[in-house]
Amino acid sequence: MMVVEDRSPFRFWVLVLSVVGFLGALKNNSILLWMYLIILFLILLGILVFTVLAFIITNNATGHDVAGLRFKEYRLQDYNKWFRNELNNTHNWKRLRSCLVKSDDCNNLSKRYKTLKQYKSAKLTPIEAGCCRPPSQCGYPAVNASYYDLSFHPVSPIKDCKLYRNSKATKCYNCDSCKAAVAEYMKTEWRVVAIFNVVLFVVLFVIYFVGCCARRNAESSRSKF
Repeated sequence: MMVVEDRSPFRFWVLVLSVVGFLGALKNNSILLWMYLIILFLILLGILVFTVLAFIITNNATGHDVAGLRFKEYRLQDYNKWFRNELNNTHNWKRLRSCLVKSDDCNNLSKRYKTLKQYKSAKLTPIEAGCCRPPSQCGYPAVNASYYDLSFHPVSPIKDCKLYRNSKATKCYNCDSCKAAVAEYMKTEWRVVAIFNVVLFVVLFVIYFVGCCARRNAESSRSKF
């Protein structure tokens, strides 16, 4: 479940920034170095703001253990309000749901777990646990890895119990448990990006410091003449 982004414009502007900094240092041109430092400062500020927000947004929410199962279930209300708003947005969820239906997360369960015993002892991913099966609260007995007996009256009144269907095109893709699973996936991905940004921030800060030194040297050289 990945979104491919075109990063060509970003790479182009990084190249332009690098050329400006290189020429400024080579020619001892304080104007080019000032331009370089201002743009680099704005990039550092943007990285810092995004990283702090990423850690704040992904700081809460954790999975809930279920007796007899080796995986956790996730609840949408546990996540940050921003996550909830984005996932409850009809347009956003329609696109995400389409990706989930086309993916093999749910379709492969019956191939991977041939028997009910194997399925019940499996360690499912958040997407598999939240989108491919009804929440355990519903009390529907599993017939196999891709089919539940819905003739039983659900134990819990939560709406996910009524939304789940055994159809490959439906499953629990409209459930809050599925949205929570996607939120958990996004949380994990954002944490990885945030950690990478911390490293990137340190590297760019060192470059920024070197640029400041180059600017001072350039201004000192001009003052001598």
